[in-house]
Amino acid sequence: MAPPKNLITIFLLIVFTMINVCAAGRVAAVFRHNPTQAISNTCSRTRFPNYCVNSLLKFPDSFTASEQDLVHVSFNMTLQHFSDALYMTTSVSNIKMDPRVRSAFDACLELLVDSIEALSLSLSAVIHKGGSTQDVMTWLSAALTNLDTCAEGFEGVTGALKDHVVAKLNDLSQLVSNCLSIFAATGGDDFAGVSVENRKLLASSPSNEEKFPKWVGRIERKLLDTPLSEIQAHIIVSKDGNGTVETISEAIKKAPENSSRRIVIYVRAGRYEETNLKVGRKKMNLMFIGEGKGKTVISGGKSVFDNVTTFHTATFAATGSGFIARDMTFENWAGPTKHQAVALRVGADHAVVYKCNIIGYQDTLYVHSNRQFYRECDIYGTVDFIFGNAAVVLQNCSIYARKPMPFQKNTITAQSRKDPHQNTGISIHACRILPTPDLAVMNGSFQTYLGRPWKLHSRVVFMLSYMHDHIDPRGWLEWNGSFALDSLYYGEYMNYGAGAAVGQRVKWPGYRVITSESEASNFTVAQFIYGTLWLPSTGIAFLAGLQV
Repeated sequence: MAPPKNLITIFLLIVFTMINVCAAGRVAAVFRHNPTQAISNTCSRTRFPNYCVNSLLKFPDSFTASEQDLVHVSFNMTLQHFSDALYMTTSVSNIKMDPRVRSAFDACLELLVDSIEALSLSLSAVIHKGGSTQDVMTWLSAALTNLDTCAEGFEGVTGALKDHVVAKLNDLSQLVSNCLSIFAATGGDDFAGVSVENRKLLASSPSNEEKFPKWVGRIERKLLDTPLSEIQAHIIVSKDGNGTVETISEAIKKAPENSSRRIVIYVRAGRYEETNLKVGRKKMNLMFIGEGKGKTVISGGKSVFDNVTTFHTATFAATGSGFIARDMTFENWAGPTKHQAVALRVGADHAVVYKCNIIGYQDTLYVHSNRQFYRECDIYGTVDFIFGNAAVVLQNCSIYARKPMPFQKNTITAQSRKDPHQNTGISIHACRILPTPDLAVMNGSFQTYLGRPWKLHSRVVFMLSYMHDHIDPRGWLEWNGSFALDSLYYGEYMNYGAGAAVGQRVKWPGYRVITSESEASNFTVAQFIYGTLWLPSTGIAFLAGLQV
C-alpha cells in the first residue's frame, strides 16, 4: 500500500524545509566568510573538498580553529547532521508503507542510531584521547557502512520517500568520508588502516604463538577453552523447560544492557527456529555457547522473497559489541531459489565466532561492519556467501562452495569497501577452500570464484590456504564490466592445492600475487584487526602473524 498523499506531502515539506534552511545557512555563511587557510588545507585532503568547505563555513567554531582543531569540529558537525537526520526520519515513521519499504525504513532507523553511537565514540576518543587510532578509524568506517546499507535497502523501491532519504544519505556519506580523510591525514594511517605508532606496538607484541588475538581477554579465553560440561552459565536455554528460559529470544531479553562483564548464555542441544533473533547494540558482552556444531542449531528461512531487505533476512543478527558465539550452527534454509537469505549477520565490534557452522546459499555470512574474528568455522554457500564491510579475519576455517542454481556461478566473497580510507576488508588465512560433494561430482559444470567487487575499493586476500580444483583458473569474477577493477585490492599469498595456481589469474590492475611477507602481514590478525590488543580477553586461540 502506498503512503497517503497528505502524509507524503507533510514528509516532503519537512525534508525541503530542512534542506532549504541548511542551504540558506550555508549560502549566508559563504557570503559572510571566506575559508581560512586551515579550512582550505584541511578540506584539500578530502574526497569531497567543496562540500567540506561549505559545511565548515556554516559552523561557527571553524573560523578560529587550527587544522588540528578542525578534526574535532568536523566530527562534532557530522554528529549534529546525523542527529538531525534521525529526528527527521523518526518524525515520519508512522506513515503507512509497503512492507518492503517499511523493512528498508526500519533498517535505516536502526543504522542511524548505530552510526550516532559510533560517531559519539569517535568524537569522545578524539577530544579526550580515550581511544586508539584504530578505534576511531573502525567506528568511522562502520558509520559509513551503515549509510551504504541503508541506501542499499531502498534499491528496487520507487517513490518520494526513497528519493529524499537517499539524497540525505548522500550528504551524510560525504560528511563521514571527509571525517575519515581528515582524521587519516592527522592520524598517520597507511593503506592497511594501521597507524605508524600502532604498527610499532604490534610489531613488538610477542603473540605469534597464541591461538587467539590479545583482545580476547583472560576470562573469555578460559571460557572458550573450558569443556562444555564445565561451563558455568548465567542463563541456560533449554527447549524442554529445564533451563532458565525456553527460547533464545527470552535469554537475550533477560541479559542486562550495557554490561561491562561477560554474560554467558548456554544453549542446549536442539533446533531453535525463532523470528527476529537479534543481539542489539545495548546487549554488550554476550557469549552464546552451544553443545556443538549440528547439535545446537539456530535456524530460519527468511529471504528477500518475504518482501524484506537482505539486512532483515538474517536468522541471527548481532550488533552489541563483544559478541561471541561458540559451538553452534547458524542456518538459513530458504534455498538457492530464494536468492539473498542470510544465516548470520554480525555488526558487533570485537566479535568472535568459534567452532560454528554457518550454512546457507546466497549471502550466507554477512560480515557487516566493525572488527570480527572467525576461527575453526565451517561456512557453506553459493553466491557472494561471505560479504559485507567489516575488518574481518577468518582463520583455520573450512569454506565450502555448494551446488548453485542452473547458470549461476559461485562467488565466495563480495566485499563492499566504498572509501579508500576505510580500514576494512576480508582476510582469509590458513583456511581450506573446498567444494561440497554435490558440487564436486559436477566435474566443473559450475564455476567457482574467490570473489567479485561489490563496491569500488573492495579488498580481499587469501593467504596460506588450501584451494581445491573447483576454483576457476581466473580466480576472480567481474561485478559489472570494468567496475572497480583498477581500484580494488585482491591478493593471494602462498596458497596451495590444485586451485591455487596463479598462472591464469585475472590481469586486473587491482589484483596482485603477493610476494612480500611484509605486505601479506598487513592482513594478519595482529595488523589488520589489531587482534593482539583485544582478542586475548575472549579466550579464543588465534595466530597473530603469518606462521602456520
